[in-house]
Amino acid sequence: MSPQVPATYLQNHKNCTFVLDTGAGSQLTRNKTPWLVDESLEWTESLTSKAIVWLCDETKKSILSLTDKDYNDNGMSGLLTTEDSYDLNIKMFNKLQHTITGWPGGKPNADDSSRPERAEPARKRVIIFSPHPDDDVISMGGTFDRLIEQGHDVHVVYQTSGNIAVSDTDALRYAEISKRIGPSDESQKIIDSIEDKSDSSFDSLEVRKLKGNIRRGESYAAVRYLGLEDSHVHFLGLPFYETGTIKKNNLSEKDIEIVQSIITEIKPHQIYAAGDLADPHGTHKVCLDAIFESLDRLKAEPYMDDCWVWLYRGAWHEWDVDEIEMAVPMSPSQVLKKRYAIFCHQSQKDGVMFQGDDSREFWMRAEERNKNTAERYRALGLSHYAAMEAFVRYKF
Repeated sequence: MSPQVPATYLQNHKNCTFVLDTGAGSQLTRNKTPWLVDESLEWTESLTSKAIVWLCDETKKSILSLTDKDYNDNGMSGLLTTEDSYDLNIKMFNKLQHTITGWPGGKPNADDSSRPERAEPARKRVIIFSPHPDDDVISMGGTFDRLIEQGHDVHVVYQTSGNIAVSDTDALRYAEISKRIGPSDESQKIIDSIEDKSDSSFDSLEVRKLKGNIRRGESYAAVRYLGLEDSHVHFLGLPFYETGTIKKNNLSEKDIEIVQSIITEIKPHQIYAAGDLADPHGTHKVCLDAIFESLDRLKAEPYMDDCWVWLYRGAWHEWDVDEIEMAVPMSPSQVLKKRYAIFCHQSQKDGVMFQGDDSREFWMRAEERNKNTAERYRALGLSHYAAMEAFVRYKF
């Protein structure tokens, strides 16, 4: 029992039930490594992949170096009842090898039977949903750049204004610049509102609008740097976010209709969405729920038959290697290009307002995460890249 974790005091209660979701129970042995506690385990394909990746970490060996003894010594003898280690290793190696692609939109005129994406249509319509105005470049800036370079019809859709993450200091600087360029009552009103703001008050509508425009301008700068035309940038400004406070409203019918409308307008072959639900204030989850509900309502439409959805993760966590279904490698120059695109979001640099428990800047987190993914692939015996961005396909 420890005051650091208040729930530990309940272990002596005589009538206490703990209810855990998947994330909360993910580190329990029965979930993380069930083969260590259950010899009669049913070995599904996903569980086998998870176990082999774990075994490589445990033994510090690559996949193709694992032996029967490694399996037997680590509670995985049940896997050897149907196949020997050689066959298991080859299957797992090929599975991971086939997740790696430099063609996230599919490689034209190529055999796509073992590739994560389809070859056709060669030029796909793509929607990149970004909950905040910088999640696109932070989470998949390299893939974003690759899709544009390879000629796909890419649209980036910012779901919220992100205005609450702009500091009063930044907003005041922009308002003062605006006043100097062309003195106006509006600029002075914003300046007065910021200077008179107390710690317990929230932003006026005018200040929130300015902060939203700051983030909008930064978004344009970032995607222009990657080569995307302004006409392919969409700002939804979902209503649930616009409360002026940290606490947001629940997802509404209006939010869903707005998301549904942009999907209907573009009729995408690919959708990229944030599957990272670890942001401190839950905006990512609400944005993802809006997308999922929209997909459910639109799935009967003929054009949705050709639509694949890929989930990326953001600045907090990455997919486990055994979960990854598409891994897009990045060269050192692409890593730098991604970094500079993130730098375009100046209001989110040098001290982010809502960054969670990690004190590092978002570009540093992203680079470390992408580098670690590439290192994990290398440690498993696959090709060594400078960095990798990872995706999991969502089937609706």
